[in-house]
Amino acid sequence: MLFSSIPFLYYFLPCVLIAYYCVPKSIKNIVLLLASLIFYGWGEPSYVFLMTGSIVLGYVFGILIEKFQKTIWAKVFLLISVGISLGLLGYFKYSNFFIKNFNTALGTSIPLLKVVLPIGISFYTFQLVSYIIDVYWGKVRAQRNFISLATYITMFPQLIAGPIVRYSDVEKQLSERSITFSKISYGIRRFMLGLGKKILIANVLGEFCSMFRASDEKSILFYWAYAIAISLHIYFDFSGYSDMAIGLGSMLGFHFIENFNYPFISKSITEFWRRWHMSLGTWFRDYVYIPLGGSRCSKVINLRNIFIVWLLTGFWHGAEWTFVVWGLYFGILLMIEKTFLLEKLNHHKYIGHIYVFFLIMFSFVIFDAPTIADGLGSIARLFGAGGIPISSKATVYYIKSYAVMFLIAGIGATPFPKMTLQKLVQKPIIEKIINFAEPIVMIGILLVATGYLVDGSFNPFLYFRF
Repeated sequence: MLFSSIPFLYYFLPCVLIAYYCVPKSIKNIVLLLASLIFYGWGEPSYVFLMTGSIVLGYVFGILIEKFQKTIWAKVFLLISVGISLGLLGYFKYSNFFIKNFNTALGTSIPLLKVVLPIGISFYTFQLVSYIIDVYWGKVRAQRNFISLATYITMFPQLIAGPIVRYSDVEKQLSERSITFSKISYGIRRFMLGLGKKILIANVLGEFCSMFRASDEKSILFYWAYAIAISLHIYFDFSGYSDMAIGLGSMLGFHFIENFNYPFISKSITEFWRRWHMSLGTWFRDYVYIPLGGSRCSKVINLRNIFIVWLLTGFWHGAEWTFVVWGLYFGILLMIEKTFLLEKLNHHKYIGHIYVFFLIMFSFVIFDAPTIADGLGSIARLFGAGGIPISSKATVYYIKSYAVMFLIAGIGATPFPKMTLQKLVQKPIIEKIINFAEPIVMIGILLVATGYLVDGSFNPFLYFRF
């Protein structure tokens, strides 16, 4: 079930919120858990059992690790638990990838497995692994209440697309959280903002990208427009979903961490990855990079650590070589910045902005490509390879048709709208006008988004495949 869908907006969410607000505090987690299982099982009922089994194992191993803390058995249980979780992820997500490449390399014909990728398995697996490791490190106590642990893992706002919420961040909230009018109102505003970003911006940019792929009249200008559109599409698609997740969490009394912080204003790739999908970046930092030695080691080992982290980051995004290359692309750029470039970029911020703009566009062209050759070919055509024309009638038509959306998306990807609003509300009369207009704007976003959904417009969610 998508957040940006009629069944969720008009049936599932209202029923869940009414039930959740009406029941006593003592059974709110049960209501949330049941709602989350229904949400997850909406499209894939059979995989509810896989997720539930993973939670049961995590629950048992968490208690065992804490019971045998500081003994060899704790490490044994840790390795078994993490091994099972990552093994299940590997089987469902990567088994056919390895079989295909094995067949290609050795000329064999091993049949592919008939497996379907369970939605959200990458996200809930990482949450389970982080919980188990934190119990092993003594950062959190093992959760004795199975309902509380299951609620944490299955919580529908962040189950299928993150942010990757750490158990330590919500441990107290699972048993002690308040539901206030301010939290609910903030949650509604944040959810509507995310819905607008997803339906009214990301989906429209996605339509442009689809038209580009289907066009037989590609030109250099069309390739550049596509590179910009796909970068903004991915940003608004994912950040919009993260906004909706944070908003839903607030409506339920939870505080989730931010996942995006205007990444396109970065002056370096290092800064970009501190602002983009922050929950994933901090997960790899805390559970892979630092345990490998982080930066507190020789320069060679540090560069090795960066390489490993970004190889895994690319692979996490999908079982295709394009994602592996995409991850290594960033790994190499980060190693170059770490070695000598970062200090220079920090002293020349305008050059840094231009540098980031181009490199990020190139990265998402590869990210979106069906094959590495296609991605590299598209980048080459940005500079005229293949003898394509500079422009064409189709290019001019599509760019004119979507010019306003490009402008809105470009401005919306910066802090400018937020900063402008913050300055305006400092004036009492304007603050009153904004407070009066805000509910009208929120209702307007919902109605327009509903119109798009009823019309059956383009409405995929990119990160479902992760």
